[in-house]
Amino acid sequence: MLARIAGNRVNQIRHLQATSKRAFSTALNYHLDSPDNKPDLPWEFSDANKSKVSMGGYATITHHATTFTFMRRNLEEPHRSTLSSSQGSNGTNELKFPRNNKKNKTELMLLLNKDNVHSTLSKCPSHLIALSFFLWSAQHHHHHHHNLSLDFDRMVTVLRCLIQRFKTVKAILLELETIGRVTTPKTFLLLLRILWCGGGGMHAEFFEAYELMEAYGFIPNTFACNMLMDVLFRIGRTDLALRVFQHTHSPNFLTFNTALVHLSKLNYVTHINPIVKGMLRMGYYPNPNTFEMLLNCFCKMDKVVEAYQVLGLMITLGIGMSVNVWTILFHKFCSLGRVDVAINLLPKMAEYGCSPNVVTYTTLFKALMESNMVTNAFDLLNIMLSNGQVPDLILCNVLIDCLSKVGMYREAIEVFVSLSKQNIKPDSYTFSSLLSTISQSRMFHLLPKLFSAPIDADLVVCNALLSSCVKAGLPALAIEFYNHMIDEGFAPDKYSFVGLLSGLCAAGRIDEAVNVYRGVVRTYHDTDAHIHTVITGGLVKVGKYGRAASIFRLAVTEKRPLDSVAYTVGICALLRGGRTQEACALYYRMKDNGMKPSVHTCNMMLFTLCKEKDLQMVKEMLQDMIDSRMELSDGNFLNFCKFPCRSEDYLSLFSLLAKMRDLGLLSAKALYALSFDGHAECVQEKYNHHPEAITECNQALYSSSSEDQSDVAASVC
Repeated sequence: MLARIAGNRVNQIRHLQATSKRAFSTALNYHLDSPDNKPDLPWEFSDANKSKVSMGGYATITHHATTFTFMRRNLEEPHRSTLSSSQGSNGTNELKFPRNNKKNKTELMLLLNKDNVHSTLSKCPSHLIALSFFLWSAQHHHHHHHNLSLDFDRMVTVLRCLIQRFKTVKAILLELETIGRVTTPKTFLLLLRILWCGGGGMHAEFFEAYELMEAYGFIPNTFACNMLMDVLFRIGRTDLALRVFQHTHSPNFLTFNTALVHLSKLNYVTHINPIVKGMLRMGYYPNPNTFEMLLNCFCKMDKVVEAYQVLGLMITLGIGMSVNVWTILFHKFCSLGRVDVAINLLPKMAEYGCSPNVVTYTTLFKALMESNMVTNAFDLLNIMLSNGQVPDLILCNVLIDCLSKVGMYREAIEVFVSLSKQNIKPDSYTFSSLLSTISQSRMFHLLPKLFSAPIDADLVVCNALLSSCVKAGLPALAIEFYNHMIDEGFAPDKYSFVGLLSGLCAAGRIDEAVNVYRGVVRTYHDTDAHIHTVITGGLVKVGKYGRAASIFRLAVTEKRPLDSVAYTVGICALLRGGRTQEACALYYRMKDNGMKPSVHTCNMMLFTLCKEKDLQMVKEMLQDMIDSRMELSDGNFLNFCKFPCRSEDYLSLFSLLAKMRDLGLLSAKALYALSFDGHAECVQEKYNHHPEAITECNQALYSSSSEDQSDVAASVC
């Protein structure tokens, strides 16, 4: 439909240029001949024609008389005798206009002022009458559009209700005609403006009204074309919008300005230059705001030459360079790595009588900090403070982030603490930057200070705070913060539940954690494997291996979505609970379900199997690791070295280790300890010569295994 509107508009303009048809601005009464409107036919006083005159003319007169009377009664004017009512020949009451037309026009002009029109519209008995009265009052030449700005906002609601009732714009026009509202070009122009003000929800009706204007034989003027072009830009049909712009017969300032504003937002630099040239040829030039948008567009797109041309045009036209223009230039030079040029522009800015604002200082401060010019950055900050500039939230966020990146964690936290003294409410970016600061500095004891400040954050940041409390060893604070989130109206998601479950498990509130988990999986059917991993890992961390194993076994039985990480945590629970055979069964079930065990899973299984000296399972596990090219941990390798050397079973085990060596699946430490130059018994002999290495590796064995198993659970918390 949009292409058809643009195409019809082009054809109309071409036809207009080839003929002498009157333009829209002088053709408010232009119409098409119809079977009921043929000026060449003689008039016959037949019953049919008389009925048409009676229905049409009487309805129109009655409409205007009723509207005028409604205004008079609404405003409680004392002279209500201006319109009189008399008994007609058919027994009906007929409204008559006063005979003194000059007096009537004077009174009408007095009545049609801003306040009276607003009051009348607010008291109209129906939306249809309100729209009809608005169109009638707006078409009087003394009721200017600037007095109707509030009415247009009101009419958007009125027209939206009428569209819901009558479905189409055409049906609304027909209803207006039934109460005497004559459809004129001005009617369409006003309807288009109302629909244009209505925004995205009324674009379809806007295009329908534009097509109806053409169907009624009216030629849209420049203002209508400008609105059509603006709507096309808003819905992303830039190609059609440019076609409308190119074929607008008499473009005005708004035509060019609308196109430039939208093209600047879209960064369509190739179309901007010809439009600016055409604008200047017609004697128009962009206003200061449009110049700023053009300059910002060229700078963002690295069109430095075009940016200088815009600056030169501004200087030539005598348009002053605002602080926004200077800030755009500073930002561009900083992004090019020319911080020195940006700093040197500050005195030039003062020469033009312009002072930097907080945004300007923020741009320069961030650039200096990123260039490791910390001293210069704080000198600039002191200059800003001495000039009476007060830091805003954005500058404080930049300070926290930049200070953290250069290792000044305490200073970053001091900036956060000072926000409450300046009555600045931190936002999501503040908390995100501060969480990064606390995490990098490991100063988790400062987390409670975050909750002492009023929180204006989104759900993502709240979940991050919740997780940070658990990792910092403050589960009680995490649970308290979760309750605070619920009280503030946040709807928890799966990450919120993860933080809550981790906090409950860490706080030893096992029954509550299990109840929450069961409620989540029962209520939310789209839960993923992460939630099962978290509850199992949380229970493993606090030593509830049997409970963890039973919960995971139930998840497997109910065919809950589980991934390899979840299976690894479930295997860990079984191994720590001494249920090695069940762990092996779960390991094979994971493989049967098409999941590839991780390096950690295999090494964790090997550690327990070696401990129990289950050589058959150990060899199967080593073969799986060889087939998957997984590296053997040093702890497990040293555990193998404790085995007796002369048994054939153990010799076959060492042959597998030899394969792993050849494939590069042993670490440098293991290769140093292992030697196959002689017989396998030399391996134990090798370790007898390095008792300190054995002791160290034994410590690594146990700590590594414990760490590995804990890391699996911790990785999902």
